[in-house]
Amino acid sequence: MLERFKSIHGITMLIGCPYAENGLLYNSVFAISNGDIIGRYDKQCLPNYGVFDEKRYFTAGAKALTLNVQNTKVGIIICEDMWHKTPSLLYKDMDLLCVVNASPFERNKHQERLSLAKQRVADIGAALIYINQNGGQDELVFDGASFAINSDGAIAMQLAPFEEKLSYLKYNNSGLSLGEIATYPNDIQSIYDALVVGVRDYIDKNGFKGVVLGLSGGIDSALTLAIAVDALGYDRVMAIMMPSKYTADISISDSRDMVKRLGVRYEEIVISPIFEQFQDSLHDIFSGRNLDTTEENLQARIRGTLLMAVSNKLGFLVLTTGNKSEMTTGYATLYGDMAGGYAVLKDVLKTDVYRLSNYRNSISEIIPQRIITRAPSAELRDNQTDQDSLPDYDILDAIIHKMVECGISSSDIIQSGFDEVTVNKVAHLLKTNEYKRRQAAIGPKISNKAYSKDWRYPITNKFKF
Repeated sequence: MLERFKSIHGITMLIGCPYAENGLLYNSVFAISNGDIIGRYDKQCLPNYGVFDEKRYFTAGAKALTLNVQNTKVGIIICEDMWHKTPSLLYKDMDLLCVVNASPFERNKHQERLSLAKQRVADIGAALIYINQNGGQDELVFDGASFAINSDGAIAMQLAPFEEKLSYLKYNNSGLSLGEIATYPNDIQSIYDALVVGVRDYIDKNGFKGVVLGLSGGIDSALTLAIAVDALGYDRVMAIMMPSKYTADISISDSRDMVKRLGVRYEEIVISPIFEQFQDSLHDIFSGRNLDTTEENLQARIRGTLLMAVSNKLGFLVLTTGNKSEMTTGYATLYGDMAGGYAVLKDVLKTDVYRLSNYRNSISEIIPQRIITRAPSAELRDNQTDQDSLPDYDILDAIIHKMVECGISSSDIIQSGFDEVTVNKVAHLLKTNEYKRRQAAIGPKISNKAYSKDWRYPITNKFKF
């Protein structure tokens, strides 16, 4: 690595990396100029919450790093250090504070960053440049959206999120020059963009040729298909409709309509004969027992098996289509519709699925309107709708948000006005379906509490949520 630094001339460059010294590992930033290392800063505040486990690996630094760059005093800190006052106060005599970040996207988080950065500017009386990582890695999506703030709190630059870009600012005695000021998108648009980046980078960085998904005629698979095409292009996406005798004709026609609009490869595989063969094989074991969710789940597992076969043969990753409301309540089938490698909507509540679908159609109408307006159904038995088993999604998602994302107890949610029976049912479903969530594919995190590293909940327990 040191040899590569020799080629860096004419600029002062900051490079972040882990650094081992005397048996200890640090989260560090190196300053390089004219082929030499001129300084190193070790991160002082090590986050150990949510998706962060830095105290497991790193040792906290204790020293400031100040650089003299063309007669400008520049201080360096890393990410979490900005969220705490003490490291910033080491630089009260600086002209400019550079904050190097890998700060994951969450809805509405960018405004928090801006507000906190302005507070640090006020604390130290210096301008601030906030440089953030861009792109996806596993379940995390980094939105970039780097910005700069002058010492009076005015924004000097705001780059657009979810885009790689090189931008320039000048600093002199008057402060930072005015650069590009992009508008950060609204809540739903930013979530959609994050999902697109998450899919694109997971597929491309892991070397998959493309993706395949089961298209049901429902809104979840339709939105997943739209995101996949926006991420990868129509030629790298394959959709398969797998109707059974319970599949409505409009589900098939709406699926055909959507793939025609998008131009993706589309196949139909009727699963009724396969389902009948499975039932015949199980007839003696199931003799004398009524039809129940076993037969419903069997259809989902046939579909999952077919999708995995296509994945193996063509090298396409299977995208699952379940949403966060389903993951919370267990309204999904292990080794069926949960079978796959990347769960695009895993952290997206059903009510947001509708909002995201309407947003995407506001750009160009690729999701047939009937898919958005018809009652959602798994179509695994006659005349089935989601609300046969679940509360209305507006109520369900409000409870999930309070219970999962805000950590509010069932009793407090009931006290706030929600129906006691409904709240207790959701709490019960949340508790008893953890075993499914542990086996679910990873998916992009867009909330403050996703079912991934954020969520550490026991499968085996007797306590009441």
